[in-house]
Amino acid sequence: MSDMPTRDDLLVAYLDTIPYEPYPVQEDALVAWFSHRPGVLVCAPTGTGKTLIAEAALFEALHTGKTAYYTTPLIALSEQKFEEIKDSAVRWGFSEDDVGLITGNRSVNPHAKVLVVVAEVLLNRLLHPPREGFGDVIAVVMDEFHSFGDPGRGIVWELTLSLLPPHVGLLLLSATVGNAVDFVTWMDRSHGRTLRLVQGTERKVPLQFHWVGDELLPDAIGRLVEDDRTPALVFCFNREECWSVAEQLKGRHLLPESARQELNDAIAEHDWSRGAGSKLRPILLRGVGVHHAGVLPKYKQVVEQLFIKRLLSVVICTETLAAGMNLPARSTVLTTLMKGPPGKKKIVDASNAHQMFGRAGRPQFDTEGHVYAVAHEDDVKIAKWHQKNDLEKLEQSKDPLVLKTLKRLKKKMPTRRKSVQYWSEEQFEKLIEAPPAKLASRGQLPWKLLAYLLERSPEVEAIRTIIGKRLLSSGQIETQQKQLTRQLRTLASGGFVTLDPAPPPLPGEKKTEAAVSDESAGGGLFGALIAEAREAAGVGDAHADEKAVRSDPVNDGEPAAGPYRPVTATPTEKMAELLAFRSINPIYGSFLLRHLGRADGEEVVQILESLLEVPGSAVKLVRVPPPDRLPPGPLAREYVDPEVIVRGLASQDQLYPDRDDPAVREAMQFPVPLAEKLLMLFQHEFPGVTDVPARAVRVASDLVLTFGGDFDRYVSGRDLTRQEGLIFRHLLRLILLLDEFAEVTPDGVEAGEWRSRLKAFGAELERACRKIDPQSTDVALTQAGHEQAEAVAEGSLLAPAASAAEKVVQDEVEFGHGLD
Repeated sequence: MSDMPTRDDLLVAYLDTIPYEPYPVQEDALVAWFSHRPGVLVCAPTGTGKTLIAEAALFEALHTGKTAYYTTPLIALSEQKFEEIKDSAVRWGFSEDDVGLITGNRSVNPHAKVLVVVAEVLLNRLLHPPREGFGDVIAVVMDEFHSFGDPGRGIVWELTLSLLPPHVGLLLLSATVGNAVDFVTWMDRSHGRTLRLVQGTERKVPLQFHWVGDELLPDAIGRLVEDDRTPALVFCFNREECWSVAEQLKGRHLLPESARQELNDAIAEHDWSRGAGSKLRPILLRGVGVHHAGVLPKYKQVVEQLFIKRLLSVVICTETLAAGMNLPARSTVLTTLMKGPPGKKKIVDASNAHQMFGRAGRPQFDTEGHVYAVAHEDDVKIAKWHQKNDLEKLEQSKDPLVLKTLKRLKKKMPTRRKSVQYWSEEQFEKLIEAPPAKLASRGQLPWKLLAYLLERSPEVEAIRTIIGKRLLSSGQIETQQKQLTRQLRTLASGGFVTLDPAPPPLPGEKKTEAAVSDESAGGGLFGALIAEAREAAGVGDAHADEKAVRSDPVNDGEPAAGPYRPVTATPTEKMAELLAFRSINPIYGSFLLRHLGRADGEEVVQILESLLEVPGSAVKLVRVPPPDRLPPGPLAREYVDPEVIVRGLASQDQLYPDRDDPAVREAMQFPVPLAEKLLMLFQHEFPGVTDVPARAVRVASDLVLTFGGDFDRYVSGRDLTRQEGLIFRHLLRLILLLDEFAEVTPDGVEAGEWRSRLKAFGAELERACRKIDPQSTDVALTQAGHEQAEAVAEGSLLAPAASAAEKVVQDEVEFGHGLD
């Protein structure tokens, strides 16, 4: 069109919308974006206004009638950016409806020109393009791009880069990284995309660092208020400590008297009668908030709103809040520098520390930000004792009475404890000076993505090409190529693909009719090996099974005849099972379909709950009861227990130790829960699949059967009030997982009956969740269901398998990696 604005025109127009003079890094990045179509990598510290740079790409899309994607690694961050970008669109003269949001649990204006999405959504669309394709897409913005180096999810960004059409401009926004030049060179060499690099090292609001070695944490925070260095974010590395610190501050008024009435009025607008509300309300009234995954979503939202309105002086939070969430503060406080389980703690990773540092200093309010690290309370007590007692002066005296006093004082001197790990000012200084982390490829190709790539094309060389382009050394790439071969052999052994050429047989391998039958029934290569071992050694010879498993090249590498490299991996009909699973390891999901038909309702729920990774801090409170209180069901009794014993994976005494035996109690031996026994069988059959986290818990059945679905009674009765946000999230995830399994049918079960059972139990859980937090329940469940139904109705998905792919990792973002 003749009246289409040029990119120079757009640059001038966008600069005119900015109400202040841009920082140098912002100006350089904007000029680079509008003058270089392939794209720009912007690396700058937290707090340098990268959002303003990002919005330039969206401004261009709206003014040219094109489409732009804005991706983030977190659902919470996507929600926040969605609200900010809507406001910007209106300010530019457009409508809020021109901005859409698509996450794993919410869809708003999904056909808008500007789409804010979690990173997995964009990848899924590239793997299974929408009807309109990507011809209309002008730009993709990837915020928090240092997530590229995440071991679990970095592959999402990698594959997106490789699949993105060359006409789409790419704007990568990252915190400072240590190898930006190398990364840009790699992008040019591996993906044929020449990016401009814009780097900034200085913050508009400089940081001042403070070591607090002579004040306990409550006193240090009190001094922040006195010195007008609030609002402050106080970072703890576990949820229980957040509550503990908040309780220590509850007796202090940390808010100016002028703001207290406004805070009281704001708090009175909300219902605090449920769950931890009665504990949180008095803390909030003192000007202190608590924000972590153990807090119900509705309460976390209130804390965020109060902090943004400057009605809270302090928010006690976990480090997840530093990962992109925009809660600006004047100061940040680290209560410790150590992170990890007791006795195995390590100094916090420098990149995470710098994320927390970067939350300090608000450009619109502050001329400088402040970062505090507080010493361990034992070290503070030692320092204060030395301040009170001048030992050096006493030691110089020759007066016998003084020396006697000195001896008495030394006996009372506080000391460090051997059982505690401490940190120091020197370690704090090293964190401050630590160089930025480097971007690098990490982790292997996830099974789900491998399945989708094979569905797209069975040509293995295409996948090897992707691996060959990873940001790795040549030796690491070779290791990844071998890992791909092992993954393909595992898929073949499970009957999901047919390899050509066929894998060479194992030395001395021969298949009996029983072995072939086992393989066709879903046991795969290991089913055949186990059947052969049984035939040769008898049912009780567990060692024969072990030898058979250990001889498999999936476990031990390439066979002696030389490296095996399949050319094609053609999906079988069974591949549909893998594509049906969106939020769990698909091979394990397929394995479970062979066995869930034997289970009763209690066992089914236990198995599904074990897939949801309840954090360790809550597991001890939701363990599966022992067999004398919860007797084994038919799946355990009739199949799993005998199989585990026959295969030599555990003995009867190990599965069901005698708790009346003093030796058993002293050794702290516990019965093995059903979920863990099933995982034993799976790992025996598929030893090449190691990324299956399964943790046996019993929440949902206990809630429904013991407490009648009353969430409040359950969390108080099981001492879970401080973990109620985790339990609430666990139940929402389970409802979604029940829906996921309702779309497949286990062996030996009628599909309608199976679906009806799961839906009925899910409805009970949904009622319990709605009573405690209806808004969050609606967002997580109603929108999720509507999103998929609308997509299928509009024909925007290629097939049912693609429908599953559209949501493959989106649930994972919210419920596996995106929250603390």
